[in-house]
Amino acid sequence: MYAVVDIAGQQFQVEENSMYYVPKLETEINKKVTFDNILLFSDGKSTSVGTPSVKGIKVEAKVLEHIKDDKVIVFKKIRRKSYKKKNGHRQQLSRIEITKISKSASKAKTAAKKDVVKKEPKVVAEKKTAKTAKATKATKAKETE
Repeated sequence: MYAVVDIAGQQFQVEENSMYYVPKLETEINKKVTFDNILLFSDGKSTSVGTPSVKGIKVEAKVLEHIKDDKVIVFKKIRRKSYKKKNGHRQQLSRIEITKISKSASKAKTAAKKDVVKKEPKVVAEKKTAKTAKATKATKAKETE
């Protein structure tokens, strides 16, 4: 069983009891986090693709620690102009463990029922042109006779 989850603007394919490094979450260490924006869910038998998200699925995770990623060095140079600039950056990350991917049956069934609601066909309004206006006048005149 796996799910594709949107966490802080990035998509992650997650499975239960797995650890992931995600962009820093504003949550304390050892606290639980619930992600509702599930883009895809698969339980091995069937796959549900969200439009834009799958209803009735939640992913629960535990924040293990907040760390910094490896340093990325940005070096700029213009030759023969004696211009050199060196910058470094360390991205802040959170390490999370996916504890549970839950599917609430009642919400999933109601979401499925909402999708199956019968839609009435749309009535397209006709544009009245000079010819159709004359034709409607002629039919009304015949009906009154």
